[in-house]
Amino acid sequence: MTETPFLPLIILLTSLLAAPVLFALPESAARLRTCINLGVASLKVALVAWLGWKVGQGVIYDLRFTMLPGLEFKLQADPLAILFISLSAILWLITTVYSVGYLERGPHRARFFGFFSLCVAATVGIAMAGNLFTFLIFYELLTLATFPLVIHKGSAEALRAGRIYLTYTLAGGLVLLLGTLGLWVLAGTTEFRPGGVLEAVANENRLAAQMLFVVLVGALGVKAALFPFHAWLPIAMVAPAPVSALLHAVAVVKAGAFGIMRVVYEVFGIETAQALGMTAPLAAMAAITIIFGSLKAIAQDDIKKRLAYSTVSQVSYITLGVALASPIAAVGALAHLIHQGLMKITMFMAAGNLAEGLGVKRVSEMNGVGRDMPGTMLAFSAAALAMIGLPPLAGFVSKWYLAQGGLDAGASWVIALLLGSSLLNAIYFLPMLHRAWFRDGPERAEGSAGRHIGWMLAAPPITTALMVLVVGGFANAPFSPLEWTRFVVAIEYQE
Repeated sequence: MTETPFLPLIILLTSLLAAPVLFALPESAARLRTCINLGVASLKVALVAWLGWKVGQGVIYDLRFTMLPGLEFKLQADPLAILFISLSAILWLITTVYSVGYLERGPHRARFFGFFSLCVAATVGIAMAGNLFTFLIFYELLTLATFPLVIHKGSAEALRAGRIYLTYTLAGGLVLLLGTLGLWVLAGTTEFRPGGVLEAVANENRLAAQMLFVVLVGALGVKAALFPFHAWLPIAMVAPAPVSALLHAVAVVKAGAFGIMRVVYEVFGIETAQALGMTAPLAAMAAITIIFGSLKAIAQDDIKKRLAYSTVSQVSYITLGVALASPIAAVGALAHLIHQGLMKITMFMAAGNLAEGLGVKRVSEMNGVGRDMPGTMLAFSAAALAMIGLPPLAGFVSKWYLAQGGLDAGASWVIALLLGSSLLNAIYFLPMLHRAWFRDGPERAEGSAGRHIGWMLAAPPITTALMVLVVGGFANAPFSPLEWTRFVVAIEYQE
């Protein structure tokens, strides 16, 4: 059943049209800016919930118009899009609350929230892009909208980080443009379609199809932080805590991982990608990144950089699950898209609270912070244990399905990889928890190290930590992320 595309279009326009309004507001209009931010974010969550319900009932939304012969701008709301857009909408509402609290006394709030809103629009566009051409447009918009957020502080370090971020992401975008043109030439379309659009091309010109796969996945691997394209991510941690949470949990790295899903499942098709011999190298690339990121995380004393290298590792679980070419592993990959977002956003908001409330920015300074900020550190601890894979938390669910998928694909080495990764996770997370809860910290006079954090900083990480517990403990409940991923995988594998 097909309906008019107005609902997806409205979801896209809510944040897109809010951006110029937020840019225009004077810095002094704090209350109005907060009302607009929270109102638009809340409206988006409600609209996405309605859209998800309609798509679950079999409704198809399709908006397109032709720009050139065979080249269309297309928006669609399919089950895979709903998975990503739901994560974006829910976490953006929570991050908006956190950002309002974090920046309530800071400068350039109109600029920050204007670009913040553009980031929402770009991510929604990426989720609902119906072909690679439309995906490319929003993918590049995301790069341009996040750059001012990375350099928000305006320091020399922030400007350097911004230049590096822009160099990597624009280069990746240029390569993606070349890949999009290559797809158009080879297939005559850039459409996303379950089962792919390149089977005939792969049969006739195997080398061209393989080269196109390398170009597209390599381009998307920049934002997905696959080794060796990851270097921009830890450097970008100079950005404010809400931006770090944005980059790691919702927008940039997830856009890359989501794009790899679209390319493998809906440009090539999993069977064609496997027949071309491209899934095994992609799995190897993901495995290397998983171990590399964890080893680098161990060596970091800066909290945000340790979390950044953890993201390099953890996001590659998604790519690994896709590359294993097993429907069970695909469930783990899609579930981890959601689970990693919840876990990592919790940790970055907690890290921001430690920096703002106590002036603590390094692991070596974390002694006793659990007693100083118990709510924040309980949230951080829950997310860290979930990252390690402690059952029944969210991270365990993802790893369980990835392990089962590895066995299903005949890749038993995945078990060793996941066990090794979990061990490395424990090596760099458990010392942080030990310092926080079991070591005596310095005496901290009230307000001496920073300002007291209010509820808008305290509540968001606690909320997302509770979500980590719920999506793990009730993974098989109706309407859980895991149940929706099974629905998506059945479509992508045409079961």
